[in-house]
Amino acid sequence: MKLHKEGFTIILITTLVLGAINVPLQIYFSDNIASTIVLVISLLLYLTIVQFFRHPNRNIPTGENLIIAPADGKVVVIEEVVESEYYKDKRRQVSIFMSPINVHVNRYPVSGKVAYQKYHPGKYLVAWHPKSSTENERTTVVVESAKGSILFRQIAGALAKRIVCYAKEGAEAKMGAEYGFIKFGSRIDLFLPLDAEICVEMNQKTVGGETIVAKW
Repeated sequence: MKLHKEGFTIILITTLVLGAINVPLQIYFSDNIASTIVLVISLLLYLTIVQFFRHPNRNIPTGENLIIAPADGKVVVIEEVVESEYYKDKRRQVSIFMSPINVHVNRYPVSGKVAYQKYHPGKYLVAWHPKSSTENERTTVVVESAKGSILFRQIAGALAKRIVCYAKEGAEAKMGAEYGFIKFGSRIDLFLPLDAEICVEMNQKTVGGETIVAKW
């Protein structure tokens, strides 16, 4: 299993800490039920952290008219809203919630050029809170593609305390390529043109880099 580079340090620290706790216990108290319980809990914690940073390969669909899911998760919002940061007009919002058990690699939903990228410090409200899109820590990216422009926003949540965004203004974006990572659960909002054909439904599970969210 391939692991994401954002997890290397955390996994190493976890290995050292759990090893420092369990090695002495197994050497000196191997017959004690408490040491066995600690070992089992430690293994479960370790496996949970490792699976969180898994980085599977994806089969990226092709087609200039496609807009694909930027993340694994569940569709929790499909509605018409006013996007106030960049477009300042009405857009179709599609939001994908990522739980701690989802893959947390974030991928470009379209190909084109990064026209805008901005990080906003903020709160850590639960990701499904109505104000999380505008008050939580977040990073906004806009990509100008051959078909038009779309905005997508990484949003931190109650557990997600760090957003990583590799997108830079002026850089090339390739549909399905990795552009960021959110540690320990949150959501991504996409803001699409009103005439975009939405291809997902509420509560539908998405696969980042594979699921077609909309079409131009």
